[in-house]
Amino acid sequence: MFFIENIYRVQRKLLLVDEVKLMSSDLHTHTTCSDGLFTPEELITAAREAGLSYIAITDHDTVDGICQLYEQGLYPNPGIRIIPGIEFSAHHETSEIHILGYNIDIYNRELGDRLNDVVEARWTRFSTMVGKLQELGYDISETDVLEFADVSTSISRSHIAQAMVKKGYFPSIRDTFDQLLEKGRPAYVSNYRLEPGEIIDLIKNSGGTPVLAHPKLVYDDALVEDLLKNGIEGIEAIYPRHDEEDTKRYLAMADKYHLLVTGGSDFHGIAGRAPQSLGEFVVADSYAEALYREPAL
Repeated sequence: MFFIENIYRVQRKLLLVDEVKLMSSDLHTHTTCSDGLFTPEELITAAREAGLSYIAITDHDTVDGICQLYEQGLYPNPGIRIIPGIEFSAHHETSEIHILGYNIDIYNRELGDRLNDVVEARWTRFSTMVGKLQELGYDISETDVLEFADVSTSISRSHIAQAMVKKGYFPSIRDTFDQLLEKGRPAYVSNYRLEPGEIIDLIKNSGGTPVLAHPKLVYDDALVEDLLKNGIEGIEAIYPRHDEEDTKRYLAMADKYHLLVTGGSDFHGIAGRAPQSLGEFVVADSYAEALYREPAL
């Protein structure tokens, strides 16, 4: 397994931990229910094979993966401790803000109603973006994209990018985003997103813990601190795209605002998007233990 040793060295210094047990947990993963490659069942199998102790499933704007596991008798799971989660995209005029929710009640009615609104808006956006690509001269259809979306109800730009790569228009998903799908690019369409405060309340009202995802990718630490002061209960300080200084800075913020520290790989399983394998980037079990609750279902 791959560990970033300098991250753990910083953690020991800032959190005054004498020794961090380098076990293996991952608190940020995705399945086919949003934009991941693995089905929920495949993800759990891969997690067990990788020797993970805990895993959180945090699909974009949906809890379908956890529901699927529960209804098939795979959650709770005797082979691995599963933390039910979700990743929301929050509305902001200039920054990308993602908020993770852990230990949510997957059958909470208010949560389900709001997720239905978000999913419906995602489908409208998807159709509009495909139309823009066609106007730009790309031979792509909704059917082409749905080949990659498969069973997902949370269709995303990643699905569109995968279809574009398959057709040979771009060498990678990242190139497709950079040229066409990022904010300000020709095929971008703004998405209906809940406000950060609404997301935080929604997570809490469903029994969960709201955590700010990959704060470096907000690209505005003043905004990060503002979010941390307004209802967020944790920060994803340990993340593949955070370097040593980033991690140190966000661990200091967690200490300043008395927040939980989390970390995860943001695993999707998509070619060209690191990490390629589940278990390549993990965090100490102690971070998962601080979040984990025995299932009440």
